[in-house]
Amino acid sequence: MKTFALDKSHARIMGVCAGIADSTGLDPLLVRIAAVLLTLAWAGSWGVAAYLIAGFCAPVRPN
Repeated sequence: MKTFALDKSHARIMGVCAGIADSTGLDPLLVRIAAVLLTLAWAGSWGVAAYLIAGFCAPVRPN
């Protein structure tokens, strides 16, 4: 398993889901769907806050 870093080459918004997908070996679309479903299922503001914190604090993977 790779370490987590933002993947700007496959990013849609900030690259958080693409980075998670790259570090786990999953398809980015599946990670994005899971992130949306988890954010809607639980307190949505916490999911959005976690996404933004990860997007601003995580290192960027060089291309």
